[in-house]
Amino acid sequence: MLLAIDCGNTNALFAVHDGKGWRAQWRTATATSRTADEYAVWLHQLLGMENLTLADMDACVISTVVPQSLFHFRNLSRRYLKCEPMVVGEDDLDLGVVPVIDNPREVGADRLVNAVGARSFIKGALLLVDSGTATTFDLVSSTGEFLGGAIAPGMYLALQALHDAAAKLPRVAIVKPKTTIGTNTVNAMQSGIFWGYVGLIDGLVRRIKSEYTEVLTVVGTGGVSPLFSGSSETIDRFDSDLTIRGLLEIFERNRG
Repeated sequence: MLLAIDCGNTNALFAVHDGKGWRAQWRTATATSRTADEYAVWLHQLLGMENLTLADMDACVISTVVPQSLFHFRNLSRRYLKCEPMVVGEDDLDLGVVPVIDNPREVGADRLVNAVGARSFIKGALLLVDSGTATTFDLVSSTGEFLGGAIAPGMYLALQALHDAAAKLPRVAIVKPKTTIGTNTVNAMQSGIFWGYVGLIDGLVRRIKSEYTEVLTVVGTGGVSPLFSGSSETIDRFDSDLTIRGLLEIFERNRG
């Protein structure tokens, strides 16, 4: 079985694939100080709930934008799965997507993995909108060239900045407001963040489309992307599993 690990700045996703489908997925907060042994104990408990063990895992693929965590993930794979992990961005892997930007090594592994995942089931040119710690817009040509895009702060970062910088503004949950005009501080903040980000997404998507010649399929992904369903005018489809789709595709392309 394959253990796929995607580590972002906020959360790390662990998913198990048995060769036919995904058996389980779990998320944990990203903590650079967490050791391989600690991850093993945590995984042992969760795998047991699915009638699985660490011994059932015989392959591992890793994507991370947190370099400090990679050492621990490698040790987890080597020590407890008894296999050398496949690491996106460090290993010489065939991704099927080629960065065509000023410095290809600058592209985050998560952005490339998302592109691979989307291309595994959508044909043609793509624009991927990933709403996470950052909100990223990634342009991929119909021939698999990663052409760049745009990066903006994520919704959680924006809310945190409001709370930290303004003494009277509280922490609020991210929700889809019923109206745009908030009648109290919490409602007003939720409206500004939610509809502000809908405007950010739709505005940037339209600008990117105006500068690019191919017809684009716009795909939304990331932790908060489902909130935008029915509100964004430019996102064609939503898929929260782009990253693990991409990790599986990369593993299959390079396992031999």
